[in-house]
Amino acid sequence: MRLRTMLPADWPQVAQLIHDSTNAWYQSNRNLSIFGAGIESCLLFCQVYEDLDPGCCVVAEDESAGQIMGSCFYHPRDTHVSLGIMNVHPGHFGKHVASKLLAFITDLADRAGKPLRLVSSAMNLDSFSLYNRAGFTPRAVFQDMLIPVPAEGLPGSCAGQDRVRDATLDDVAAMVELEQQVSHISRPNDYRYFIQNRLGIWRVSVLESGHGGIDGFLCSVNHPASNMLGPGVMRTETDAAALIRSELDHHRGRSPVFLVPSDRAQLVRQIYSWDGRNCEIHFCQVRGRFDGSDGVVMPTFMPETG
Repeated sequence: MRLRTMLPADWPQVAQLIHDSTNAWYQSNRNLSIFGAGIESCLLFCQVYEDLDPGCCVVAEDESAGQIMGSCFYHPRDTHVSLGIMNVHPGHFGKHVASKLLAFITDLADRAGKPLRLVSSAMNLDSFSLYNRAGFTPRAVFQDMLIPVPAEGLPGSCAGQDRVRDATLDDVAAMVELEQQVSHISRPNDYRYFIQNRLGIWRVSVLESGHGGIDGFLCSVNHPASNMLGPGVMRTETDAAALIRSELDHHRGRSPVFLVPSDRAQLVRQIYSWDGRNCEIHFCQVRGRFDGSDGVVMPTFMPETG
């Protein structure tokens, strides 16, 4: 086994790895497939992550067979390192591929002197044990929720929706400041990338405050490999509800998934009132310093940050 940086020529094999290994787990444990649009759709992960962080994917290669056994994306940020999607080929389970990939990333974060963050399924005990043994601590619980949005949109509205508008590049500084205040992390390049929307799959909304700033923002992605709301940061649960309700209106006829902090009971009840349903549970896990949250945080998997 050799660890090396992913090359452009590896994209098709990494996309197939993501597709096959993720579906294998969900089919075995949940009797469903996550990536129903096929292997080619999973090229999205290589595209987006290389756009944001070129050269930040490590692969484990079986040199004798010329096969990629596993892959892991990572995202260096000013305040932390985020551990991205990690996959091991089903034919190489039990060969410590994941632990070697993870050690590569933990060593990188340690050398940089930064905490390492991730969002991981609470239902996959193998991955939970892997991260827990490596020093990660669960810090927050998120309910994966979805709402089937009718073609005509959800009925009614909620407080604050009149203050929601499309984001522009001029909003990036305020978005970064808000995230630093609420969750104490920074990732301005991510938000520029979403707003520029060169792939034509992103949306970003902001919630204006009464004093010229913003009280929240919410991104979303619509692609065959990922239809999710997030990432998002809001000062209050009321702000979060207004942004979620507004963003759902742009996903009519679809059922986007979004991660809601379980300790925000008012927000969770609001989503239930819109016929929201739970589909999974995820943990924000952190290895190193964690300063908590002073508002509402909605992580996602594109790209990951807990």
